Amino acid sequence: MLPRFEVVRRLRPVDLVAPGAVQVEVATAGTVPMPVVAPYVGATTSSPAGPALHLAGHRFAASVRDGSVVLDVADGRTSRELRSRRCHRTVGSSATGLTLTGTHVTAWVREGSSWVARARHDLREVLDTRDEAALADLRVELPEGGGVAGRFGQLGLRDVRFVTTEDGRPLRDGRALWLTATSAGPGFFDTAHTSVWRLEGLEATHTADLFFRRPDRPGVFGDHATHLVRSGGSWLVATSTWGDFEKPASRAGRRTPAGLRVTLAESDADLLHGAHVLDTRELPLPTDGLRSIATWDPHLVRRDGEWLVGFVSARRFFDFHPALASGPSLDDLRLRGAATDRRSTEGTTLVEVDGRTVVLASDGRDSRRAHRGRFPVLDLAMADVDLLDAPYPTNLPWPSIAQVDDGWLMATFDGTPRGGRILGYGTHGDLVLMRAKGSAGSTLR
Repeated sequence: MLPRFEVVRRLRPVDLVAPGAVQVEVATAGTVPMPVVAPYVGATTSSPAGPALHLAGHRFAASVRDGSVVLDVADGRTSRELRSRRCHRTVGSSATGLTLTGTHVTAWVREGSSWVARARHDLREVLDTRDEAALADLRVELPEGGGVAGRFGQLGLRDVRFVTTEDGRPLRDGRALWLTATSAGPGFFDTAHTSVWRLEGLEATHTADLFFRRPDRPGVFGDHATHLVRSGGSWLVATSTWGDFEKPASRAGRRTPAGLRVTLAESDADLLHGAHVLDTRELPLPTDGLRSIATWDPHLVRRDGEWLVGFVSARRFFDFHPALASGPSLDDLRLRGAATDRRSTEGTTLVEVDGRTVVLASDGRDSRRAHRGRFPVLDLAMADVDLLDAPYPTNLPWPSIAQVDDGWLMATFDGTPRGGRILGYGTHGDLVLMRAKGSAGSTLR
């Protein structure tokens, strides 16, 4: 059995503009070109006049007027002033911000030490924010006093995975490891995107952002819940098409028009640094007999001449369980097992413990009483064999663990929101790091 994990650090980086991705930094007013590869950008200024973005003949601006936060939306012919009915008032704000995340534009003010969203608007019916030609012509406008602009950072981190080699070992850079995470945006899943982080000791540094083209529709998407795998001299990138998943209209949920599935990209670029847009194809995951309407959360390991692919299958939103496929190639997979007794379990993760490959997962708090708030350990037939002894944070934390020099390290997350009540669900969470020492020679029961 693996030893007990204990929380050793919580991190919460919040950045409207990612520190390593500033593209514009000026001290004076003006409008300057800021071409971007994806609709995930931010701008901040100390002036209440606020920043603006110019995209495809439209202008979007945030400002503070007599204590009220205003979001201006104009197309050259018409102009609208948008205010939140309940959340537009601000007191003592020291800075103003504007972000574009997917199809959502959001106005921010800095109150004390925190960024708070005070207005938000979905541009879906206004223009195509994912059009690459339009994004290449993006301009940012800053008021007197200037400001900074660049790629959007995050409100929180979730869906954390270690970047691995083909055989499942964590990719190392000296003593440092690498993580992929979902960088939470100001709202539901369609405001988030995939980011890459360098983890050294208990400090995490944002180093890259990954965006995706779909095989069946144009544009650039912030798809996430990603596993990044070093395969030979190149990369495999398996991800979930959450980038345009709308918030379900009812508790029963509904499927989005594009569906939700897993895609695969291959690249020779340095995906650990910078911003990248990757071409994808569908990863054909077998769901025979599962009554599956969607799949997500891929995790890939190559062992003994075959690929193992862990994933989640949903009967409906939100009723889902972990599954495992295997095959000689990623285009020739068969269903190996599925834990169909679950209804709120995800984060399917493959790991080797003492020479034995097992599957870890996360039983959410909405699970049945027997499967609630815990990390099950399953065999390759997806039968329960053990439990991971670790604190279970809020929400649906993933059990991403790696064996390091002095024991085992776990990187996961919780459901703590950020950014203010106007944003609703989806702004989580804290990055939670745990350690288990004395694990050499440990065995599963």
